[in-house]
Amino acid sequence: MSSLAVTDDLFFNHAGLDLARTEAIVSEALANADDGELFLEYAQSESLSWDDGKLKSASFDTGHGFGLRAVAGEATGYAHASTLDEEALRRAGASVRAVHAGYGGSVGFPPPQGTNRQFYSPDNPLAPVPFEAKVRLLAEIDAYARARDPRVRQVSIGLFGEWQAVQIIRADGCRVADLRPLVRLSVSVVAGDGERMEHGSYGVGGRYGYERIMGGAQWQAQVDEALRQALVNLGSIPAPAGEMTVVLGPGWPGILLHEAIGHGLEGDFNRKGTSAFSGRMGQRIAAPGVTVVDDGTLDDRRGSLSVDDEGTPSQCTTLIEDGVLVGYMQDRLNARLMGARPTGNGRRQSYAHHPIPRMTNTVMRDGGSTPEEIIASVRRGLYAVNFGGGQVDITSGNFVFTASEAYLIEDGKVGPAVKGATLIGNGSDVLSRVAMIGNDGRLDPGVGVCGKDGQGVPVGVGQPTLRVDALTVGGTAT
Repeated sequence: MSSLAVTDDLFFNHAGLDLARTEAIVSEALANADDGELFLEYAQSESLSWDDGKLKSASFDTGHGFGLRAVAGEATGYAHASTLDEEALRRAGASVRAVHAGYGGSVGFPPPQGTNRQFYSPDNPLAPVPFEAKVRLLAEIDAYARARDPRVRQVSIGLFGEWQAVQIIRADGCRVADLRPLVRLSVSVVAGDGERMEHGSYGVGGRYGYERIMGGAQWQAQVDEALRQALVNLGSIPAPAGEMTVVLGPGWPGILLHEAIGHGLEGDFNRKGTSAFSGRMGQRIAAPGVTVVDDGTLDDRRGSLSVDDEGTPSQCTTLIEDGVLVGYMQDRLNARLMGARPTGNGRRQSYAHHPIPRMTNTVMRDGGSTPEEIIASVRRGLYAVNFGGGQVDITSGNFVFTASEAYLIEDGKVGPAVKGATLIGNGSDVLSRVAMIGNDGRLDPGVGVCGKDGQGVPVGVGQPTLRVDALTVGGTAT
């Protein structure tokens, strides 16, 4: 069955809505608005948590609801309900009409043009695997991790799955649907030596079924990596502080790119003039060779979408090309007000949230240097392989990030592991200090979640190895 047929069955054959009457209510509610849509959602999700050698928690949730939005100029009216019935929809229609009552400026923004491209399977990942098999998997992972090394003190495991079915109905009768699977396995290991204990973690995920992460070879690799990080940190020394050359590893370190640069290239911040990149279209904002894209079309990736939450097909949007700012990520509202095209970046956490511009998979393209050449070019510096938490100020572009795995570089060679290193800088400034770009681009393993305006959505990042000159490092060495 097609995505539209599946969602018709969910929302109109098994719920309290009639398609023809629903379309009439939407058309009436948005009759004089610039834009808007009805967003219907059905979602199943489950979460299992393992800690201290036993199943700590398990949950399964099923929910559905709708969100109705009307847009007039810059104003948005939004009403939502956790029920699918005609009376609730009529009340929502009456509420959102207030935003465009007496409004005479409707521009008739064109509806999304469909492509019928799908970037992941529509199948629900939750049903095929019994609950008992999932619990056995967590127990096997725990036993395997503890048997790997006597220094393992604690093992924590999380298994998460979700299936989201959405249908978007516009006032002109345009209907778009999508079926979205999502799974994630996360492993955390604490290793100890005497009184010292250190932590390592790793996980994988994406828009596919559990079969990709439940096979022994798959999950054992995640345990091995989490344990490796913990043991590396167990032997680490305090990180130095000061201005130095920093080499960022491939893959997950792209989270720095996501936070320090990506948010500043979202349409709403730039329309309002609150981004460090506002008004700089066509200007050089990065070193030559730096090309950054936001790509929602990567098969099976955590941040990918066949269509966004406004019904716009996903695409690959070039943001920075050879160091020059060439694009922003746009939802429909900000694209219309900026005289631009939507880029498939209108995203929402659920039916209870209105769409805003958000990243999908944000990736820096490869350059021409090998990782070995980049490391060899550094006399003294820091090699940051993995990152933990961080903070960024969108207006100024200033950021602080903590490296969860990092090493000294001494005379062109990777030296001892260091603990407590933080990277401090400015997004635009960091881009201009990129001196070498690797040819080893890699995507993150698929566990990223991005928060903005109180909404969390799954995202992906990626980059090759990078050399950044004269970056401030905060450390703990005395």
